[in-house]
Amino acid sequence: MPEHPIRERLADLHARKEEARNPGSERSVKRQHDRGKMLARERIEYLLDDGSFREFDMLARHRNPDIEERPYTDGVITGWGTVEGRKIFIFSQDFTLFGGALGEVFAEKTHKLMDMALKVGAPVVGLNDGAGARIQEGPVSLASYGGIFYRNVKSSGVVPQISVIMGPCAGGAVYSPAMTDFVFMVEDTSYMFITGPDVVKTVTGEDVTQQELGGAQTHASKSGIAAFTAPDDRACLDDVRFLLSFLPSNNLETAPDLETADPPDRLCPELIDLIPDSSNVPYDMRTVIETVADDNEFFEYFSKWATNIVCGFVRLGGRSVGVVGNQPAAYAGVLDIEASEKAARFVRTCDSFNIPIVTFVDVPGFLPGIDQEYNGIIRHGAKLLYAYCEATVPRIQIITRKAYGGAYVVMDSKSIGSDLAYAWPSAELAVMGASGAVEILNRPEIAAAEDKEAKKAELVDAYAEKWLNPYIAAERGYVDDVIDPADTRRMLIDGLDMLESKKEELPPRKHGNMPL
Repeated sequence: MPEHPIRERLADLHARKEEARNPGSERSVKRQHDRGKMLARERIEYLLDDGSFREFDMLARHRNPDIEERPYTDGVITGWGTVEGRKIFIFSQDFTLFGGALGEVFAEKTHKLMDMALKVGAPVVGLNDGAGARIQEGPVSLASYGGIFYRNVKSSGVVPQISVIMGPCAGGAVYSPAMTDFVFMVEDTSYMFITGPDVVKTVTGEDVTQQELGGAQTHASKSGIAAFTAPDDRACLDDVRFLLSFLPSNNLETAPDLETADPPDRLCPELIDLIPDSSNVPYDMRTVIETVADDNEFFEYFSKWATNIVCGFVRLGGRSVGVVGNQPAAYAGVLDIEASEKAARFVRTCDSFNIPIVTFVDVPGFLPGIDQEYNGIIRHGAKLLYAYCEATVPRIQIITRKAYGGAYVVMDSKSIGSDLAYAWPSAELAVMGASGAVEILNRPEIAAAEDKEAKKAELVDAYAEKWLNPYIAAERGYVDDVIDPADTRRMLIDGLDMLESKKEELPPRKHGNMPL
């Protein structure tokens, strides 16, 4: 009896899908593994929950039948699955096919994925490992990239977008990751740049390696492109899973609460002795953040760039929270151009996805200097001010020590919309520090004194006693309470619980005009 025709076709289908699952040559697969890199499909399987991946367009390939090489998938694997049971969409570039370069079919698959993610409201994770546009497809490749960029912008602030650079990403291809919410890079095996070392040498005469020009360490510490780096593919994908746990699926939801055994009313007495006796002695703001966080866990954002400000995610009472804090251990915690940009981007990301913001303040001011002024510290500092003023999520400010001048106002003060503001007894709220204030206010008196240094020291002590404390601000309601540092965790969790139902809407408008 002849075999049922569907069974015959099933055999052909299984053969085609098996070919699609293993498209690269043995040589290209070995080369990828020898470099310490996982294959495109291996990365997806590692990131997602076991057995959850469902693939789009597995059998898609180049439409021109006259082309000799027309492998299935066309160099990118696309589909959806789950991470900790939550739905995400994912694409993974396959470097073993055409070097992961983008062509028309490749792009159409990616467009379809991004459109579907936007429709259903789920994050998009892109695993980038490709050589840019497919040169032989000419303007078709360029237009195809434009379609991705357009969708990046449409999705911005609607669904989280995460770019994971796990190999080359060069030329126009870099602009898609640059417009996503978070960029991860793998150390030593990934790089990003507009033009490569050869072009740089031809144009400028500068000798530079791929890693020096656009490697993970460069973008994590110098350019402010890579928010997170990891030593290898697996560690990087582990961090992506961890980041997703802090994020909602879309802008209409909140991040999932996680159960914690860390009591919400846990006291933090170690914070009492953290602040040095002298206001000019540094301490590590990370210690403050980790101390109050659930299980002392802090997932830092851009840990190697703009180190004078600290940003990242914690949980407080199981709730996902974004934290911003001046870092006295780096440049005394001053705000400069890079710190302002880093914090502004983070605040806007949290606000986009309904993540409450806690701000720890110890800021002596904005960084003075010709370089800062010429490069636009006014405009860049205004970005952070704008980001806080625009944010409608619950916002709590904790002033630990210095809160001087305009920099204090910018760091989410009550006057720009912070919902709750608390100060430690060590807080110093003033227009400027005592020494600078006395030099301005008491210049004639100091000049007339027989012992100028002794007179200045006396006046500095008097100014500090009168002004460098939190109590005048508390009298006027600029801080809601002066609290024992040991109560910080409890006050934050209670405040966030109270603010959970906060509703605030911005005036109707197309969009604001941020000082970019």
